[in-house]
Amino acid sequence: MRQLFGTDGIRGVAGEAPLDETTVYAVGLALAHQLRPAAMASGMLGPRVILGRDTRESSPWIARMLTAGLVAGGAEVESAGVVPTPGVAYLARKHGFHAGVVISASHNPWQDNGIKVFGGDGKKLPDGTELAIEEVIFKHALSATAPALENVPALEDKLEYGKEYVASLLEAVPELTLTGRRIVVDCANGAAAAIAPRLFAELHRRGGGDVTMIHVQPDGRNINDNCGALHPKTVAAEVVTRGAEIGITFDGDADRCLFAGANNNVINGDAILLMAARDLQARGMLTGEIVVATTMSNMGLEAALKRSGITMLRAAVGDRYVLEMMQQKHAALGGEQSGHILFPHLATTGDGMLTALVVLDLIARSGKTIEELTADLKVFPQVIVNVKVREKKPLETIPSVAERIHAAEEELNGTGRVVIRYSGTEALARVMIEAEDEGRMRFHADGIAEAIRTELGV
Repeated sequence: MRQLFGTDGIRGVAGEAPLDETTVYAVGLALAHQLRPAAMASGMLGPRVILGRDTRESSPWIARMLTAGLVAGGAEVESAGVVPTPGVAYLARKHGFHAGVVISASHNPWQDNGIKVFGGDGKKLPDGTELAIEEVIFKHALSATAPALENVPALEDKLEYGKEYVASLLEAVPELTLTGRRIVVDCANGAAAAIAPRLFAELHRRGGGDVTMIHVQPDGRNINDNCGALHPKTVAAEVVTRGAEIGITFDGDADRCLFAGANNNVINGDAILLMAARDLQARGMLTGEIVVATTMSNMGLEAALKRSGITMLRAAVGDRYVLEMMQQKHAALGGEQSGHILFPHLATTGDGMLTALVVLDLIARSGKTIEELTADLKVFPQVIVNVKVREKKPLETIPSVAERIHAAEEELNGTGRVVIRYSGTEALARVMIEAEDEGRMRFHADGIAEAIRTELGV
């Protein structure tokens, strides 16, 4: 069982284990060790690794210490600077790096940070590989001596990598222009702030458009602060204030995005999947007439897709698990309600900026508004209650919790769903219930949450 890696890399409070200086250094050593055989098989003395980071104040020192470990392990390291997570995945694959590493905690608050690793193929590492790396990390954490941070120089950022990433995004939508459109883009004071202004400036050169950028002044501590995909109502309100037709909002590392329409309405990943699925189907590109979502996607999406003759499959939460099922089923589209959308014919991982461009292109080709394209998505009432926990004990082993879950499942059978899971990136239990009867939905959600809080709460 993995102890360090969650559903999206290693994550925690910056400066505290496992993101203390010693462990971060050990991660670098362990990763270099894991990559060495592949490097030697390709005729190289050591592996090549590319780094990217978000805008948190801890990201530069974590990048320095991680680089020190990688170099000590025999790796050659280059830095792309502040760049979205999917940009690192793209660059790793394009330039033949053995791995791409991102310093980011995505949607978490600024005090947190994380380390995400992509293979040379631009995809997240399999669980087994992460487990093998963990074993080496623990060994090095006990035996290796990390250098003093003040003695570790910073890598020079190669800004041309960011330009390459922007060019690749534009190549995915060669006909897209923003002529006559008024758009608001929320960059969450994160990695998107370094790339989105350039991207939309290039689109403006293609054919006009009125684009307003908000939350593009990161100070190290304002990432995700009442902005970005974690707070989509912020961009929705800004769309109304500015009389725009659409809003786009990214999370801290820009691997996902959400939208807002002109009527102060938030459009989540389920709605994006519906639009994209029908568009791919119309163009004969939706292989097998299937879409892979997750256990968190609303029953309303499943019903809407079914009306179009499309089958929805559910994977475990986490875009890595969505991608695994997509590969098994040869699916052309998958994603999460949170805005991670996977277009395997265009990219190896979820990419918020790519998703934004694909949706804008879809709107332009259809001649419809985003509201019109999602009008028949009738969402079942859904509630998610997050409970902070001190440990992640199997819930089925706790009688009081198991009884509340069983009671909810019995009553809602056929008219709703009960999904209880631990977050893969935070010390949280997530209680999700959706049902036709909103009153019973909230009753059961609150009851299960209180049972978990009583047994495991902080």
